[in-house]
Amino acid sequence: MMKLSFGALVTTAGICGLLSFAFLATSLGTDYWYIIETNPTNMTDFEDMSSHSGLWSINEGGKKHVDYIDSFTANYSTYPETELRMLSMHSAIVVVLPLSLVLLLFGGICGLVSSLARSPVLLTSTASYFFICSLLTLCGASLYIIYSYQALAEVERQVGQEGLAFIHTSFGWSLGLAWLSYGLELLTGGLLLVAAQMAKMQYSSPSMT
Repeated sequence: MMKLSFGALVTTAGICGLLSFAFLATSLGTDYWYIIETNPTNMTDFEDMSSHSGLWSINEGGKKHVDYIDSFTANYSTYPETELRMLSMHSAIVVVLPLSLVLLLFGGICGLVSSLARSPVLLTSTASYFFICSLLTLCGASLYIIYSYQALAEVERQVGQEGLAFIHTSFGWSLGLAWLSYGLELLTGGLLLVAAQMAKMQYSSPSMT
């Protein structure tokens, strides 16, 4: 009974970890993080402003523009303080989220090894590892939301509320996948912690095996 419960637990944790990696990879590879929609029936000058963007590209009118914000090679001396802060935030986002993805890959390997070894120490360490990954994903996704709101506020400051009256902005499903990945990373870590406790009980009670 103990073996079956442990096996089912680590299998579920493995599936959750795999899904979290797949969701985050899909999220980073798509450009539906932020969506701008216009109402052409009420507008004459901004028909082509409808777009959807990702971390490295923006799609406007069916045309994809890559590296529309090159926050690493940009000449920072030419930007005002507000834009400098936004460029720094963007640089952080495009580092933290891919880093979380890479760490998830290694976390999966560690999870497999610790599950096969049934080591409480390794399982606990792997669980902590996934919690760190979830923290990075949380920071990246949260920072993107802050970044988007500040970008919108800057545009509104430049063109006024009237200029945005017929423009609707929203976060897209790519960001939603990042949040799903975050939740699954937490769940994976939690399941591995429970598995570690099961393995510990198994070692301390040989008669139960």
